[in-house]
Amino acid sequence: MSSNIHPTALIEPGAQLGADCEIMAYAVITRHCVLGDRVVVHPFAVIGGDPQYLKFDRALATGVRIGAGTVIREHVTINRSIHAGQATTVGAGCFLMANAHVAHDCVVADHVVLANNAMLAGHVEIGANTFVGGGAGLHQFCRIGEGVMVAGNASVTRDVPHFTMVAERDEVIGFNVVGLKRRGVERAAIAQLKAAFHDVYFTPGNIREVAVALLAGGNYPSAVARKFLEFFSGGKRSFARARRASADEATE
Repeated sequence: MSSNIHPTALIEPGAQLGADCEIMAYAVITRHCVLGDRVVVHPFAVIGGDPQYLKFDRALATGVRIGAGTVIREHVTINRSIHAGQATTVGAGCFLMANAHVAHDCVVADHVVLANNAMLAGHVEIGANTFVGGGAGLHQFCRIGEGVMVAGNASVTRDVPHFTMVAERDEVIGFNVVGLKRRGVERAAIAQLKAAFHDVYFTPGNIREVAVALLAGGNYPSAVARKFLEFFSGGKRSFARARRASADEATE
């Protein structure tokens, strides 16, 4: 079926829209965009605008890709990549609330929610099923894992591992038990994750080396615990650190 394009919406020649998209009044979809099926773009959102990068060559062929079923609310901005042939990517089933900003070369996985005024700097990666609270700011090149809860107004300048909650400035305050339960993760697996979380964050030594050693030890066979530990092997930035009370505050 064809898409529903409201009067005064601007869709530049060359933009690609999937089936059953809805582009509301005064939204802007530049020629650099590829939208999947059933994407909804609310008024005054700008998708595929130039990156906010002083050295950017506007002649470069770069883009933005939006996955199926994603909803983009009012005044959201999603900038295209700064690298020729590459695209800023937002996955399927995402919900970007009013005034959220996704900078150039971000990779946002499926079913991510960005609350009002959430701000993603360039090259940020966000894992599936993550929630970023209103007004939170994410530093360029940060990795945010799967199933993470980022508190409103948080300032994140370091990598945040899977299934955790981060608040204030780079403070991991526990792991996202509610999110795990909603996804049907068994209590035994959550208990393993809790143990792995405690051992990584409260064992003296280099956090990468501690996580690698724990993973190699094979004492955490559940998928979520192993995925949590594997996160520390990647990336180039340092990691958000846990509050001392986090392990005690986290509950099953």
